[in-house]
Amino acid sequence: MCHIPILMYHSIKSEPKGSILRGLCVPPWLFKLQLFTLKTLGYQGMCISELMPYLNGQKKGKVFGITFDDGYVNNFENALPILKKFNFTATCYIVSGLIGKNNVWDISKGVNEKRLMDRKMIGLWIDSGFEIGCHSHNHKRLSHCSSKELETEIRDSKKMLENIFKVPIQHFCYPYGDFSDEVIEHVSKSGFKSAVTTSRGKVNLSTNFLKLPRVLINHRTYPISLLVKILTSYENKKT
Repeated sequence: MCHIPILMYHSIKSEPKGSILRGLCVPPWLFKLQLFTLKTLGYQGMCISELMPYLNGQKKGKVFGITFDDGYVNNFENALPILKKFNFTATCYIVSGLIGKNNVWDISKGVNEKRLMDRKMIGLWIDSGFEIGCHSHNHKRLSHCSSKELETEIRDSKKMLENIFKVPIQHFCYPYGDFSDEVIEHVSKSGFKSAVTTSRGKVNLSTNFLKLPRVLINHRTYPISLLVKILTSYENKKT
């Protein structure tokens, strides 16, 4: 059975030692080395829409997904040029209510403030051949939301992004990896074709596309550990 990895990134930026959630910040030089390693092995990195025919078995090949949660400016400034260099694409999940603002959901935890892409940057991301998905409207824990709140966080967020950027928004990302049966039902009824989680593992034909696992990439994912994650069953054992 084919097992396809979807890589999960957040920030492509160096953070000082001791910073809270530093592990989710991959330095640009390491990001470039990771992609170089996979490119050298003949892998092609793809956004979720391009990856879907491989996930559902219509196509076969050495492929992997590239995703970014939250939509930080450093994705645009640091990741985009490197992705273009290797001719890879990626999906960036946008928090529709915080476009051009910052990671307000993290500040109370002591996480360093990071700017989120504004409309112009997101537009340039799309114009470069890359994809955006929906990461809710306010980055709330969706399993704690009422049914009315879920409509705003999921359905209305999708519509807002489509109205602003004039592209179909087909893929969702659960904030904090948090979801429930009711949340999944809202995602399905809103017309999303996929939704990614923070559950670890690789995708196979039996995977529920509204509960896609991913492979976490952090500031210590050097080439050897990257290859273990990609080429072995290690990540599936972490599910």
